[in-house]
Amino acid sequence: MTDKSPNALRVAFQMDPMETVDIDGDTTFALAEVAAARGMVMWEYGPQHLSYNEGRIEAYARPMTVRRERGNHVSFGPREVINLATDIDVVWMRQDPPFDMAYITAAHLLERLKGDTLVVNDPEWVRSCPEKILPLDYPDLMPATLITRDRRAIDNFRAHHKDIILKPLFGNGGAGVFRVKSDDSNYSSLLEMFMESSREPVIAQAFLPDVSKGDKRILIIDGVPVGAINRVPQKGETRSNMHVGGKAVPTELNDDDMKICNAIGPMLKARGQILVGIDVIGDKMTEINITSPTGVQELKRFSGVDAAALCWDAIGAKLVP
Repeated sequence: MTDKSPNALRVAFQMDPMETVDIDGDTTFALAEVAAARGMVMWEYGPQHLSYNEGRIEAYARPMTVRRERGNHVSFGPREVINLATDIDVVWMRQDPPFDMAYITAAHLLERLKGDTLVVNDPEWVRSCPEKILPLDYPDLMPATLITRDRRAIDNFRAHHKDIILKPLFGNGGAGVFRVKSDDSNYSSLLEMFMESSREPVIAQAFLPDVSKGDKRILIIDGVPVGAINRVPQKGETRSNMHVGGKAVPTELNDDDMKICNAIGPMLKARGQILVGIDVIGDKMTEINITSPTGVQELKRFSGVDAAALCWDAIGAKLVP
């Protein structure tokens, strides 16, 4: 890479189509908006436009301009093939999960840019740290957890904890999350559904009653917590994800939150994870989201903390020779 002054940065967003995003809630839009304000030159492409071509990592990308105008928030130039190693300074890997083989393959390809182009978050660790598996390194900070396809093990776990959550190991956005109480007659049917729809294990966790008070999304930038929002489930709903109707409300970081952040922050920084969102219920961490974390715009509205700008500051520091 040559010129690394902030106003000359060339940035490519690997993402779901920018024209479909909600400009009042989408984190990638917020990142692009700050990039535009700082004079960066931007391209956008989807993971389906990423290629390994005879030693080159290429993308069939669109030059992109963004603005905060509802119904007119983005415009594009004609698609062109760009060499991500020579034509681009920073790639943001921001497509939404599911964390499937397509996602993992994209991470493998982007990993080959190491030493030429900064990829955020570092794809080597993105592919190696699924968000429901990474917390297993911190068992004291998470709820009682079981990962398996063994029906006997799930039966025993349920018998012990009485009230549990069942969910896909690699799901996202609250999809396929079920609360199963000890007397739930749908238990066997749910397990059959999970086992027939995928070869993957399921994850079972002890139900945390504190979820009625909300599920905190804490944003961590380059290993440092910068703030949090609380996502409160609708009445009668276990899931607090905003994709399924959870309401975002202001909140503060407490001592339990800081204990968790201090435990995992150095690991995230060492692994090149610039933007991370962790989920905390009560004093327990349930997920470490490094694939495509959200919550940046809500945090700015509630607290004034501009996490998107802080991300670019952290990137700028990494690009200084």
